[in-house]
Amino acid sequence: LCSNNNPYASFGATLARDEEQNLWSTPHDVTHTEADDDRVLYNMIVVRNQLDKDSEEWQKLNYDIYTLRQTRKEVRSRWKHILEDLGFQKEADSLLSVTKLSIISDSQNMSKARDILLKLLEETNIFPTSWELSERYLFVVDRLIALDAADEFFKMASAVYPKRPGGDRADEGPRAPQS
Repeated sequence: LCSNNNPYASFGATLARDEEQNLWSTPHDVTHTEADDDRVLYNMIVVRNQLDKDSEEWQKLNYDIYTLRQTRKEVRSRWKHILEDLGFQKEADSLLSVTKLSIISDSQNMSKARDILLKLLEETNIFPTSWELSERYLFVVDRLIALDAADEFFKMASAVYPKRPGGDRADEGPRAPQS
């Protein structure tokens, strides 16, 4: 009964650890790609886990971690909304999925993808004001270029999430496209 060979002994701890290591949005994602923004979140989790749960520092870090995860989910939701409006209802999730196996389809697209991503950041409200670009969306834009849908995506993002001077907020909902 007390054998160290029990494969179920740490089952709960493994699940908890998997959940904490899932820094993007899908629990137990074995193909998770770690990016710079993931390292920031991971470091916050490590520091929080070393603190006493009743402390003010723990509560603040816990709130910051929750806020960052919610912001990521909101950004992903905005992208999914636009993809679905462009007719990619069934493909939206797979277009947004970035794993260790994801590659840029054509190295010549890298520059164009980066330019479109920067344009989305500067000219739309699809990302919150404080958002630091994630390389995940570089892969998504590359896929849109390959599908010849990147320009339409940008136009739709500009219409649905227009940049408003001084008033752009991450928590504003989608706007109907202006025709």
